[in-house]
Amino acid sequence: MQISQSTLQPFVISRVLDAPRQSVWQAWTDASRMEWLGPKGVTIHRAKFDLWPGGTFHYAMRTPDGHEMWGRWVIREIVELERLAFINSFSDEAVGITRHPMNAQWPLEMLSNIRFEEQNGKTTLTVEWLPVNATDLECKAFDEGRESMSNGWGGSLDRLAEYLA
Repeated sequence: MQISQSTLQPFVISRVLDAPRQSVWQAWTDASRMEWLGPKGVTIHRAKFDLWPGGTFHYAMRTPDGHEMWGRWVIREIVELERLAFINSFSDEAVGITRHPMNAQWPLEMLSNIRFEEQNGKTTLTVEWLPVNATDLECKAFDEGRESMSNGWGGSLDRLAEYLA
């Protein structure tokens, strides 16, 4: 089966967090609170966040062995306390787009839709991810990478829950 941009289903992961929506929102929109982002053991050691449509979040993560990876978000939409949409990509220090450091076929750009829904003092956070302007090969890599995305996002959401506790 050929995977194409038009037939690709988004990757979706949700988590109920024991924190009010305001706290979860701040953890996603304030660079000084983004320490939870990334796999366990990774630290955010440089970050700049311009939170407005067209603005960017540009950050550097350092792995326990000292390897540095850059990422960037280009903000598309902000509905305060409800939704954050951005284009996510691997980056370099100059804010350029780069390939995934461990998968050359990974899509260059991912549309990320983050939803925040509060009920009884807890927040359901939902992440939806879908490649943008991807080739068929990139779509295939995305589709085959769902377990890895579950593990990666699951680890970040575990760290977010710990951060909010």
